[in-house]
Amino acid sequence: MAEIVLHDIRKSFGRVEVIKGVDITIEDGEFVVFVGPSGCGKSTLLRMIAGLEDITSGRLEIGGAVVNDIPPKERGIAMVFQSYAIFPHMTVRENMAFGLTIAKAPKEEKERKVQEAARILQMEDLLDRKPSQLSGGQRQRVAIGRAITRKPSVFLFDEPLSNLDAALRMDMRMEIGRLHEQLGATMIYVTHDQVEAMTLADKIVVLKDGKVMQVGKPMELYHEPANRFVAGFLGAPSMNFLEVDVLEVGADAVLVRNDALEPTQVKRRGRNFEKGGKAILGIRPQYLKLADADAGMLHGKVMLTERLGTETVVDMSLVNGGKVIASFDEDLILNAGEMLDLSFDPAQAYLFSGEE
Repeated sequence: MAEIVLHDIRKSFGRVEVIKGVDITIEDGEFVVFVGPSGCGKSTLLRMIAGLEDITSGRLEIGGAVVNDIPPKERGIAMVFQSYAIFPHMTVRENMAFGLTIAKAPKEEKERKVQEAARILQMEDLLDRKPSQLSGGQRQRVAIGRAITRKPSVFLFDEPLSNLDAALRMDMRMEIGRLHEQLGATMIYVTHDQVEAMTLADKIVVLKDGKVMQVGKPMELYHEPANRFVAGFLGAPSMNFLEVDVLEVGADAVLVRNDALEPTQVKRRGRNFEKGGKAILGIRPQYLKLADADAGMLHGKVMLTERLGTETVVDMSLVNGGKVIASFDEDLILNAGEMLDLSFDPAQAYLFSGEE
């Protein structure tokens, strides 16, 4: 049993509070990703779970036991860091067995667990190599293998793929996903990369300035963001935000416009708006479509085009001076300065208050 419960967890460095009352429940066997921009507190929160940072106040439970004052080695966790943290003078086998060696495990047990971890990570032929003979991805697998040999209840990953190139990151993401399926262990993964969060997580925790902005399944957060921050953080390219005037407020929808946008009805989604006030309209780049001349809802000119083969990303300047990015799922030739009309389905748009 490795359920993890964080109840009103707080962390202060002197007078500066960096974790501001976090409440999260992580179910046994769940893969949870902490995501957010640099400085949001995600790594600090992970280190508190590991026992590498003291908890200023609040209660942390692992497997039903309060572990606030329990040392890291007794918490049943294993941690994989951004830096590989493997010993250069040891072989892969010795590195993977290091925790067992410290624990004075029998030689036969060490070899059995190392072989099992090597099989899971497809590293059987690398056990006698030194780290200097390995690629970056292989070194990270050694660090993960060292965690596996300890048979922990909880795996903690602190931005483990940040030092790898893009192609290798994709491969390692798949390996970590497979590892979770094979082991069924509780895993907490910290990253600033929303693509990693969306592809790996059973549940995402979005953090900002030491606070939880939203918790939920990846596509729940994508389709129903709790606020403007979550909406803008998840999704690539990022969601477009346009300031609009509120013309009418109905029970279920709000009529909005600006100098570049034709009057458009957008769902309220439970938010409150005032007639004559301002709001922020959010539209994902993928939901913008080309429209016939003068028949679109948004009007502007092309500033920059990125042709990516199966996708064309267009940076546009609207007639009111605003900017939007549109992503079309086809290869288009568009020239800088060309005027475009765009349309979108209002049901796929979001409306936020200025305070969000």
